[in-house]
Amino acid sequence: MDNTTSMDHVEFTDRRSLPMMALRGLTVFPGMMLTFEVERSMSIAALNMAMSDDQIIYLVPQIDIATNIPTPEDVYGVGTVCRIKQMMKQPGSKTVRVMAEGIERGRTLAVRTDMPCFVAEVEPMPDVAERKTARIEALIRHCCNLFDAYVTVSGNMAPESVITVLGSTNAGFVSNFIAQHVFLRPEQKQELLEQTRPSRRLTLLSKMLLHETSVLGLQHQLEEAAQDRLNQTQQEYLLREQMKIIQAELGEADDPDSESTAYREKIQALHLPEESEQRLLKEVDRLKKQPFGSSEASVIRNYLDICLEMPWNTRTEERLDVRAARKVLDDEHFGLEKVKDRITEYLAVRQLAPDVKGGVLCLVGPPGTGKTSIAMSIAHATNRKLSRISLGGVHDEAEIRGHRKTYVGAMPGRIINGLTIAGSMNPVMVLDEIDKLGSDYRGDPSSALLEVLDAEQNDHFRDNFMEIPVDLSDVFFVLTANTLDTIPRPLLDRMEVIELSSYTDEEKLQIAKQHLLPKQRKKHGLKQAQLRVSDDAIREIVTLYTRESGVRVLERNLAAVCRKCAMRFVEDDAPKKLVITAANLEKFLGPRRFLPDEMPKSDQVGLVTGLAWTSVGGTTLEVEANVVEGTGKLELTGNLGNVMKESVFAAMSYIRSRANELGLEPDFYKTKDIHVHFPEGAVPKDGPSAGITICTAIVSALTNRPV
Repeated sequence: MDNTTSMDHVEFTDRRSLPMMALRGLTVFPGMMLTFEVERSMSIAALNMAMSDDQIIYLVPQIDIATNIPTPEDVYGVGTVCRIKQMMKQPGSKTVRVMAEGIERGRTLAVRTDMPCFVAEVEPMPDVAERKTARIEALIRHCCNLFDAYVTVSGNMAPESVITVLGSTNAGFVSNFIAQHVFLRPEQKQELLEQTRPSRRLTLLSKMLLHETSVLGLQHQLEEAAQDRLNQTQQEYLLREQMKIIQAELGEADDPDSESTAYREKIQALHLPEESEQRLLKEVDRLKKQPFGSSEASVIRNYLDICLEMPWNTRTEERLDVRAARKVLDDEHFGLEKVKDRITEYLAVRQLAPDVKGGVLCLVGPPGTGKTSIAMSIAHATNRKLSRISLGGVHDEAEIRGHRKTYVGAMPGRIINGLTIAGSMNPVMVLDEIDKLGSDYRGDPSSALLEVLDAEQNDHFRDNFMEIPVDLSDVFFVLTANTLDTIPRPLLDRMEVIELSSYTDEEKLQIAKQHLLPKQRKKHGLKQAQLRVSDDAIREIVTLYTRESGVRVLERNLAAVCRKCAMRFVEDDAPKKLVITAANLEKFLGPRRFLPDEMPKSDQVGLVTGLAWTSVGGTTLEVEANVVEGTGKLELTGNLGNVMKESVFAAMSYIRSRANELGLEPDFYKTKDIHVHFPEGAVPKDGPSAGITICTAIVSALTNRPV
């Protein structure tokens, strides 16, 4: 007896109107049961309409399951007319659970959308009657065998499913049953549903089953391989834990094998170049062979720990936004345009050529001009880590290159230590006071820096302690110096020198207003409304209380003003607000320390005003010459250097060679004593540039003509 569908098709033999519901990712085949959940309001309305009539509903799969509110164009043209067997509302939710049984496939002729749900005009699409031939029987058996293999491989279907179809000779039932119970893509199931010839349906189904079975087989192989690996890992972990417990029980917890294994794993996890990795693994092997409590073992441990602390693979992401970097630099520093331009140019080049290596900048200028602070701002602007190394007074080469690890207390040099502290392989490294490096019997640190600062060879810098190459090519070196005179030429050749001149009075005013005064107010607990310092007062402090190239003394004077004000604010009759002006400045800072130089009101004989350079900026320098009767002596006073003394002798020789043209007696150098004096006698003076000034002063004194 054939296992055909138990129900008849009385409910749907002719064209009729039915409530239509769209299914997402589901397909019902004629004669099959399907249980699903309904949540959409229009779908629940279709169910209610069907239940109020004869429980017949038209279920059509959606073309795209992602569509939330479908239109008639979003569903296929062929679906299944079903009878609702059961409908149950889920407690505590809007979801309705439905069990439906397929009656017959149907084709949509028209859809009405003017009701709470879609109502479709549907005509039946019954299976085409086919004679039972040997080919159809072979197709049925082939599909049943493939279904049996599929059930076995999938492992999540009951074997009774196979028995249901094995005894059937009805091609339509077999194809519908298998298609309903096998996992296929929605478009594949729709293709089977639309096929009205059972033999063709079986042919399509056999191809799909063959593909699905092979895919499931591969999936199971992969899952088994992963499970085997997991089991092996778990077993190894269990054995290791047991071994640790046994070692602890025996008092052998500090097993050298486990220690060396831990070091080995850490080294291999770094993925260093082969040469470096082999060098470190060799040290691990040496550690393994050391007897318990050996001093050599502690040396090797210290060496390995320091090597592993290095941030080998850590690099910070650099900020390449030129505008943002410029804004940071402008906010933190006033002026210093050359440095700011150089940094923004460097970032622009990094944007266009990301592989460009770190640079070497040397900022040279008088003390207090912001060299170190702008170097630190570079790190902030480029979003790199900062490492600052002070080289003032360093006179041991090992400070740069490190000591050999065989020495007691050996440690890596400051460069490697700076990388470790920064925690990055591309920091901004500030080498402060490069011009204060010393040298003695322990070596020359400036020579050790030649390799560090050379872009051609610092990608494999070898520290004496580490003995493995370290890449410094991504480090941005910023060096600071007060003068270039003491920096060796080969070292200077490796740097790009940017000179920072001393600040003008107007620049100092802006720096005081924008940076120094707000900082000191905050430091001394004063609000902006409590203390105001006028521009004139700041100008007075700059010219009459400080004589410097930078702004350090200016800041100290502003701090003194803030302290005096703080005293006033804690007194019994404390004012609400203090305003510092040029008129009342002396009350806070005392008498003026530097008075402006007064220019002579009329031209003088033997007195010439020249220009001079000092570390705090330009100034005037007077040259005084006096002539008295004598025996031709030449007196020089004023703490002069050799070059300046030579300038005076050169001037005398010039005057003697031009005595006739200048209207002088030919033997004046025998009958006159000449005294040349340079005022401020305690200040050392030297240089070749005052020659013509000295000459003019002496001629003026000899001829008694004002200059």
